[in-house]
Amino acid sequence: MHLLRQQCIRYSLLPISQARVCYSGGVPAIGYPKMDRISKLPVGIIESILCLLPIQEAARTSILSKEWRYHWIKIPKLVFIEDQFQVSTDRAELSVSNKPSKWRKKAKRSKFFHAICQVLLIHEGPIHDFTLEMQVDNSCVDIDHILLHLSKKNTVKMLKLDLHGKYTLPLSLFSLHQLTDLYLCDCDLEHQPPSTVFGSLTTLNLYEIGSSQKALLRLLSSCPLLKRLTIMCDGGTIDDSGDSTIADLIKCIPGVEYLCVLFFIFLFFPLPKELPTTLVRLKYLYLEWVWFRHEYAVPFFVLLLRSAPNLEKLKLEISPEDETLVESYVKIHSFQHEAYSDFMLEHLNELEILHFSDALNELDFVKLILAKSPVLKKARILMWDEIDKDEKLRISNILLSSPCASPVVKIIVS
Repeated sequence: MHLLRQQCIRYSLLPISQARVCYSGGVPAIGYPKMDRISKLPVGIIESILCLLPIQEAARTSILSKEWRYHWIKIPKLVFIEDQFQVSTDRAELSVSNKPSKWRKKAKRSKFFHAICQVLLIHEGPIHDFTLEMQVDNSCVDIDHILLHLSKKNTVKMLKLDLHGKYTLPLSLFSLHQLTDLYLCDCDLEHQPPSTVFGSLTTLNLYEIGSSQKALLRLLSSCPLLKRLTIMCDGGTIDDSGDSTIADLIKCIPGVEYLCVLFFIFLFFPLPKELPTTLVRLKYLYLEWVWFRHEYAVPFFVLLLRSAPNLEKLKLEISPEDETLVESYVKIHSFQHEAYSDFMLEHLNELEILHFSDALNELDFVKLILAKSPVLKKARILMWDEIDKDEKLRISNILLSSPCASPVVKIIVS
């Protein structure tokens, strides 16, 4: 394996002209190894090596020898990143360079899409992993065509669309029935998928997705095997004009084991009095940008934790205090410990809280978790840097002296 790594590094650093001489006709030139170890590797290993290279570099390996000419067009993983795309400096490109930046950007994007289409047209075999990262306008016919091509091939298992600038997802996306992992960033979900359209999907990551409540819930309910879910949406990207509640959201993800959610998303759903106990498989819960000052915060946490009786790890990242947000969105409610006397976390063994500041309700919430977690092994509280040493010491003393249901819990305050 060490020899393979050395040989990979050696030949990856060769200029293309030297590489051609080295492998021309399959006969090594003087001064180079007499044995071409890489070409003798199994096809699967060669494809794995090529998958680690940028697509343009992988394509350049076709000139190494006749044996390597068609290896790259069979790799199952294709990654296209606009910022990493290199445009050749031919005469046509030099003429464009004298034009305004808008024209240069348009010309580069045109070549970028042309390169993608060329790769897809000559590609042989299945495409299991496809990534596209680029800046887009609201509508982009070229991306529609790419997704349509992938849907016809219907072999993609992992799809990542990181499209800065908002892009409306086409109906062809819902024809990718083999998907197991889906990552969407800066996309608008306007079409509602049919039921169980993603019957094999186990991992779903949604970042800054524009959607209605109904479309989002329909998407989640169409993934019956979903185990890992990340929803990072804020800034009003979820239309809250519907009549759905948090209970409806929870019902759509009964098999989820890992849940990472931005706290903002729950502001778009009315808080019910109780939740169905449906998250029985949830083991890991991570909530970002938590506002303990919000009227929903502690009641929501308790409702959610009651709906996840087998939770093993809870991680919270608290948002910084912002008086403008507090005035706009928050109704300050004091914490009532007695209201949660029947609340227990029977399986929680790890608690982690980032950016703790001892704002209203924060300290009381941590004390509640400590008192209601009989098997808790570790509680790590990371405080804001702005808190002075005396305040940190005071908070540490309070937490270390708080009643704990677990006799073995280790409390770390830093």
